[in-house]
Amino acid sequence: MSATTAKTVLPAVAMTAVSMVLTLAVVVMWLGTAMPWLIALVVGLGIDGGWLATLAYERRLAAQGDHSTPVTAVGWFFGLVATGVLIAHAATADASAGAWLAVAWLPLAAKALWLVHGLWERTALTGSALEAIQGIQQEARDEAAVARARLRAEAGTEETRLAAVTQAGARVARVQAQTATTLARAWSTLESTRSGKDTGRALTSVTTRVTPGVTPGVTPGVTPTWELPVWGPTNPVPALESAPALTDAELDRLVDEIRHSETPALSYREMSTRFRAAGHSASEVRLRGAWKRVVAA
Repeated sequence: MSATTAKTVLPAVAMTAVSMVLTLAVVVMWLGTAMPWLIALVVGLGIDGGWLATLAYERRLAAQGDHSTPVTAVGWFFGLVATGVLIAHAATADASAGAWLAVAWLPLAAKALWLVHGLWERTALTGSALEAIQGIQQEARDEAAVARARLRAEAGTEETRLAAVTQAGARVARVQAQTATTLARAWSTLESTRSGKDTGRALTSVTTRVTPGVTPGVTPGVTPTWELPVWGPTNPVPALESAPALTDAELDRLVDEIRHSETPALSYREMSTRFRAAGHSASEVRLRGAWKRVVAA
């Protein structure tokens, strides 16, 4: 008997022994006043014997992995009979009726303990199986802990990155705002200087000295006006025209030339690599179709 089985079988055996002794004693004491004590002893032994016989047969079937409902019903019947005898004795006892009634449940309790022991045996596992289950559970807990740690680390990293990006964006926005303010002030100063009466004459005199000769579009003898630089959009660079797509015949010819450029003939992968390296352009679908046509020809 293993240590785990003893945890359930020993209480059931002890409860059964106490119940049988108590039932036998009650039957002998109770019925011994109305009939010879030998007959009362036989009745008590019959109740306990029937109960013990059905219990032994149930344990034999359980050891074989089988179960019999009629045998179980007969065993519970003997347990109910023993309980009924104890209750009837407690009800007719003149003294200590409460004490006898308090122990009347022992036969049913013994049957219940044997039921628990049977369930324990049907669900018991070997040590290796329990170790495997514990290993699987521990592995699952480890993986869950690692996943939680990874998620927390990724969340912390993402939070730090977002904070850094936000701070950098705020700094860039402040610098851009300060630069725009500075440019606006400088431009306003230039505009006010240009439109001023006295400063305009001074700039015109400076312009005269640095622009000798006749300026195209300006009347001779008249000093050209100093103008502010013009800010405007630049002319977009025209996009490069894409090369025209190859026709199927041209594509077949190129594929055939590249394929037979060496002996033995190149594979599709080598041909495709040299086709792209030569600067030709074609979709994978068209190139593979041309390869099939060339090979089949």
